[in-house]
Amino acid sequence: MGDLLAAVETPLPAAGVSGGGTGKIGGGGGTNAARISEVKSWLMAQFEAVGREVPDLEYTPRSVAHLHAIASLSQARTRAASIVASDLRQKASEYRSQAVRLREILESVGLAQERLSADAIESAQVIASVANLLNIRDTEMSSFVLAMGDLSLRRDEVEEKRVKIQKESKVLLGYTRKAITKLNELKKTLLKFENEVATQEAQMDQWQTNLAIMDSKERQYKTQNCNYEAVLKRVGYSSDINHGVLMEMAEQKKDLEKKTKPILETLRSYQDLPPDKALAALAIEEKKRQYAAAEKYLEDVLHSALNAAE
Repeated sequence: MGDLLAAVETPLPAAGVSGGGTGKIGGGGGTNAARISEVKSWLMAQFEAVGREVPDLEYTPRSVAHLHAIASLSQARTRAASIVASDLRQKASEYRSQAVRLREILESVGLAQERLSADAIESAQVIASVANLLNIRDTEMSSFVLAMGDLSLRRDEVEEKRVKIQKESKVLLGYTRKAITKLNELKKTLLKFENEVATQEAQMDQWQTNLAIMDSKERQYKTQNCNYEAVLKRVGYSSDINHGVLMEMAEQKKDLEKKTKPILETLRSYQDLPPDKALAALAIEEKKRQYAAAEKYLEDVLHSALNAAE
């Protein structure tokens, strides 16, 4: 009956019998009719066992298949329980027979229960309790020795497991302590960073400002560099003109200035002469000739310096 009541809340499985219809019991195949008959018999037995009437059920192929499965399972469990109960009854009968035999033996040697002292009865009960606790069938010394040996082995195994678990616990405890230490350090570092956020943000703003200024300066310097390159290209600057060449040309310029200085002084002296057209024309021609010679000499010096640099 318990299986039936438990199955009421269980969802029905897929129908095991093909065919449609939701009517009452009617015609059908022989197998379906036999299963319905078995289900009815089982339901009647279950409900009569608890003093209740079988309810009016609607027997569909699906419900019949489900109830038949429940009935088969219940009958199998009932048979298994019957076998176990029969075995227990047989063992109880054997134990009772053995108890009667032991009682007769004890009475024959004058050790009946009523003749034993209270301490002896209590000791016997203690021995029986220990035997039950050790799960041994008798109270022979060999049985106790074997049971104690088994307990010793199990105790050693438990001790080994305890030591192993203790070592693992120590390792885990060490890891936990290290993790807690790391966590505290991380918390301190986080707090430090949080306290430095305002300062770092101000410094980052300053860096951004400086970066913008440097970017503007970079564009300005690039523009100036392009302008300087254009000027150098326009004046004919080349990579051959280095500092040494410029210094040499400066020295040559100084020499030329020294050589042209007397000519310039002479030219100034002519400026003090009375204006005479003929003399003035001759003087101008002479100065032009000297100036042309000086320019030619300067060009020759510059060309020789450039050729020497190449």
